[in-house]
Amino acid sequence: MTTAPPLISPTRIYVEPAAAELPRGRAVLDRFPDAERVEVASHWQIPELHGDEANARRWVRIKREALVLGVKKSLSARPNGRSAHFIAPSTANGCAMACAYCYVPRRKGYSNPITVFANIEQITGYLARHVARQGPKVEPDQVDDHAWVYDIGENSDCAVDALVSDNVRDLVDLFRDLPTAKASFATKHVNRDLLDWDPRGRTRVRFSLMPERTAKLLDIRTSAMAERLAALDDFRAAGYEVHVNLSPVVVHDGWLDDWRELLEALGDAASPETRAQLAAEVIMLTHNRALHDVNLRWHPKAEELLWRPDLQEVKRSEGGGVNVRYRAGLKRGLLDELLALIDRHAPYLRVRYAF
Repeated sequence: MTTAPPLISPTRIYVEPAAAELPRGRAVLDRFPDAERVEVASHWQIPELHGDEANARRWVRIKREALVLGVKKSLSARPNGRSAHFIAPSTANGCAMACAYCYVPRRKGYSNPITVFANIEQITGYLARHVARQGPKVEPDQVDDHAWVYDIGENSDCAVDALVSDNVRDLVDLFRDLPTAKASFATKHVNRDLLDWDPRGRTRVRFSLMPERTAKLLDIRTSAMAERLAALDDFRAAGYEVHVNLSPVVVHDGWLDDWRELLEALGDAASPETRAQLAAEVIMLTHNRALHDVNLRWHPKAEELLWRPDLQEVKRSEGGGVNVRYRAGLKRGLLDELLALIDRHAPYLRVRYAF
């Protein structure tokens, strides 16, 4: 039996000089001493990694073997209102995983390996000041009853980022001591090192779930669904608030039967204590024409599920991209079917929002 290659094992690190001078930058370089170092002027401008469609068939190798080390230039906490109150400034972007539907590759080229931002002290300082300016949260809402919630992983998977730097741990440590705020991130990777971090209820981990049959085709290089389900109780016991993301919801023949099986498995996996604090976000698939064209070159079978002109309509993004989503009238009916399924098979599961 062959051993699976590691999720990330950098052999080449692209480094902004300013990042290499910072303590976190030096720590990342020391963690991978055998990796070749390539100096770059900007983490955004690495032609051999970003924007080269010829790399489509090399995605996985690039994601495993390349790492980028940069400095986050612009710091802001953008209002959100759905998953979180604010989107925190990124401490990383890109991902070592290769989910076929992921929007992150559209934001920064095609292979898009992990970029670690070395100016973590500047980022945590900004966040602490931003939280202080908000004051106490006095009105409950669907995001949280008592705390301002900051999504710390909009452009990456924090559980994977923790494999290459201590940035995520620093964020968990920061929010542990902020009584009016929480960190939050979604993940498809079970990183059990996080169980030792003592978050004391101030970090919300949202495990992304989809039916196993769909995940095997679309969730490339991620933790198996059974492994994610098995982690729920352990993370809750370790002091995390545990939620689930039911996303993306992909419609195909037999999709409701697959979701029923997943909801039953969720109930079996989660203890009464975990179920009591569990909540869900439900997100229907949105796809993109540019990503569709790239996927056809490396994973065409995925597009048989993701690209459904018979069910979808075009929606242009603010940036002018051609997105597709399930047609408005059809989408509402599909969503109602899934919500009814949740009511029937997981009545304990509070749906925070669905769209």
